[in-house]
Amino acid sequence: MRGQRRRMGKGRRRPPKAFPGKYFENLKRVVMDRYCSNCSACVAACPVRGISITSYSSPPYFPGWEEDCTDCGFCVRVCPRWDYKPLSGIGLYFEIMAVKSKRFKGQDGGAVTEILASAMERGIIDSALVVRRDEKWKPEAFIATNVEEVIEASGTKYSHAFPLSALKAGGYEKIAIVGTPCVASAARKLQREVGKFSKKIAMVVSLFCMENFYYPKLVEFLEKKGVNLESVEKMDIKKGKFYAYPDISFPVKELDEIVPEGCKVCQDFTGVESDVSVGSVGSPDGYSTVIIRNESLLDLIKSADVEIEKANVKAVEKLAEFKVKMHSG
Repeated sequence: MRGQRRRMGKGRRRPPKAFPGKYFENLKRVVMDRYCSNCSACVAACPVRGISITSYSSPPYFPGWEEDCTDCGFCVRVCPRWDYKPLSGIGLYFEIMAVKSKRFKGQDGGAVTEILASAMERGIIDSALVVRRDEKWKPEAFIATNVEEVIEASGTKYSHAFPLSALKAGGYEKIAIVGTPCVASAARKLQREVGKFSKKIAMVVSLFCMENFYYPKLVEFLEKKGVNLESVEKMDIKKGKFYAYPDISFPVKELDEIVPEGCKVCQDFTGVESDVSVGSVGSPDGYSTVIIRNESLLDLIKSADVEIEKANVKAVEKLAEFKVKMHSG
């Protein structure tokens, strides 16, 4: 136990508990049973590897926690929803631009793929935590160690992949983490609170996000609409509509019935704690809006094999404000 305290950092204290009992029970009652973001930072941080993904339709869990939890407090310390204060807006940044990769195709402009590939080629990172999918769109978080694997993971999946759980695999020294705003915030907590991640997380890339879904519920919803998931080429949300190409489009509001509770409290559209935020809003068709928050990445992006246009910052701000209104009731 003394070793675990040292890993928290000199002089750090365990966070106060909301209820008597072990920390995992506190996390379950305060966060998992109410508004878990499914980032799975707790899975990555648990020193006894007791917390795991037991279902794609519910938050992580710790089977046998009553006996096996050592009450170290790491799970609470890294949780972005513990003592939750919603973030919002577009945050601080050095530059915003519309970017289109000349090398790679992606969800829009291939910007995320280009950023990760360029960072790998220059030795800024040695790997990237990304999400791929199978033929039925089931997501899988994994650590890509080369550009080909990064390309394999391109495109948005719109369902929870519990990404930070993949960090348990190890084998990296300078990793980029790609995820939704809640994942970006959780990655920052891992950096601050768990010694082994403080230097190994080299870059955090956030994807613009209004909300995400549990995979089984999204599948059920789409199948009721007659969508054959094996024939879907791409999923997208644009101008208030959800698209499953080439099959169908419908008002995104119809998905309200399957929005997880954890998404209903989130007000962070762009991922204000990331190094770079990427999304389609505010850019011409075929481009991605890129918000650069880390000055050291300006040269990386501007000197990459890309086309750059002006982004519509007001359009991004408008949707960021809309998310606050949606989720502040």
